[in-house]
Amino acid sequence: MSAFNLPMVVPAKKAWNHGRIIGQKRPLLPKHVWAIRVRLELAGAVRDLALFNMAVDSKLRGCDLVRLKVADVFSAGAVKERTSILQSKTKSPVRFEITDGTRKTLMEWISNPVMIGHEYLWPGRFHDREHISTRQYARLLKDWVRSIGLEPSAYGTHSMRRTKVAQIYKKTGNLRAVQLLLGHTKMDSTVRYLGVELEDALTISEGVEI
Repeated sequence: MSAFNLPMVVPAKKAWNHGRIIGQKRPLLPKHVWAIRVRLELAGAVRDLALFNMAVDSKLRGCDLVRLKVADVFSAGAVKERTSILQSKTKSPVRFEITDGTRKTLMEWISNPVMIGHEYLWPGRFHDREHISTRQYARLLKDWVRSIGLEPSAYGTHSMRRTKVAQIYKKTGNLRAVQLLLGHTKMDSTVRYLGVELEDALTISEGVEI
């Protein structure tokens, strides 16, 4: 029986995930964090540097990060060392630290003339938008990771949320601390979010030679 060479079927439209890395977004490594900071400093991107540092320190979801107000982090002429906000998803409060480097960049941004009269920490460019959107934040993140040679589709806004807690868990193994910092109500959520079981399994596997 003869076989016929059928023409190749080419989809008229590429799949939405064509060429992209899908799945859980990976956290940034410390070397990535410092590389992005250096690039933003050299570029004189005051707002972006403050936003990046705040994203790492706060460990907030993108929707909460973009809604931060100046009053949340600034009081009595100085940036607070610690603060808390009410999470929009869970309606529960979460407390976080603001490190020295982040306080310095926040102070520089808040003191910038463009911030005069603004209630929100990251004001929008248009009058109908009080603050930047999560989509704008996601685009900025893509630019940051692309600037240091990383694949943008491998990282997302949750990468920033995971970055610091991933290092905390790696150094201490304290899941309860990570749970509190992320504002999770259930430990199971924290385990799944960090991919802890898989990470531990891989570490054990790497230590076994056959």
